[in-house]
Amino acid sequence: MIDKLEAIKKRWTELGTLLTDAAVVTDQSRQRKLGKEYKELSDIVELYDKYRQVLSNIANNKHILETERDEEFREMAKGELDELLPKRDQLEDELKDLLIPKDPEDDRNAIIEIRAGTGGDEASIFAGNLFDMYKRYCENQEWTMRLISSSPGTAGGFKEIIAEVEGEGAYGKLKFESGVHRVQRVPKTETQGRTHTSAATVAVLPEAEEVDVQIRTEDIRRDTYRASGAGGQHVNKTESAVRLTHIPTGVVAECQQERSQMRNYEVAMTMLRTKIYEQEVQKRQSEISRQRKTMVSTGDRSAKIRTYNFPQSRVTDHRIGLTLHDIQNIMLGDIDELIESLRIAENAEKLKAGG
Repeated sequence: MIDKLEAIKKRWTELGTLLTDAAVVTDQSRQRKLGKEYKELSDIVELYDKYRQVLSNIANNKHILETERDEEFREMAKGELDELLPKRDQLEDELKDLLIPKDPEDDRNAIIEIRAGTGGDEASIFAGNLFDMYKRYCENQEWTMRLISSSPGTAGGFKEIIAEVEGEGAYGKLKFESGVHRVQRVPKTETQGRTHTSAATVAVLPEAEEVDVQIRTEDIRRDTYRASGAGGQHVNKTESAVRLTHIPTGVVAECQQERSQMRNYEVAMTMLRTKIYEQEVQKRQSEISRQRKTMVSTGDRSAKIRTYNFPQSRVTDHRIGLTLHDIQNIMLGDIDELIESLRIAENAEKLKAGG
């Protein structure tokens, strides 16, 4: 581990020098790329420096115990050693965690799509509940969530809702939410008090940038239409909504939330790039899955990942067997424990598989 950390520190030092080079300063693309790498390595280097200092202090105190005859000095050294050894172990664990190869998509913004599944009106209402949960979680993370498109349910909630989440590490955390979410509760329309089971599907995609996917103008069919739903009187007066179809792949993206057709076009283009980019990501994930089966983030949207049982105030994540009895706060966006547990489980799988 030390050799790997020394190599990282050497690379970090090289990057610091490169970022002051005139050729890099004038090349914004290269500067951004190197700057991102420098920032990522800075966290490891900072922790490694603390670790080295602790190792040095441990060695000094051991030397005192071996050579010092003064009992008071020996007691002080022993006391410090008792504090330093657990600190060393903690720093080692943190460094191992940081050395696990990151998913290259983790730092990206995310596109989150929620669709009502089985269960009729109750499924649409639950899709709306999930959207509210993620909206509050994003607020807690100080991320920005922007609505792209929505189709309201007849009794509330949404048949489908799509939003962009902008913030550091958004995809890296939200990716664990992809899959089928199941709810068990008594619907408001239920007169006999029976518990019903409904479902909604969540898909989280890493947002693609223009440099990731090149789309030729001639490969796009552009349709405009009048937007529907909430958003002000303008939605029914002008054809501001935009639907884009990528002819070679058949991928479709649309946006109706913005007031101007141009802005809706820009958002729809981002969605289109993201969906095409996701196909490439899925190919890579499938290849990884063939080499290493992972329970945590396969990207399989048909997999039932979580059950929300309201009568028992219970939320169970089936991938890691975690059950929490705090459904009220979870639905208010307090999903940190679920996401962190899934992240730890995925890292454990990566370590077991050798990264």
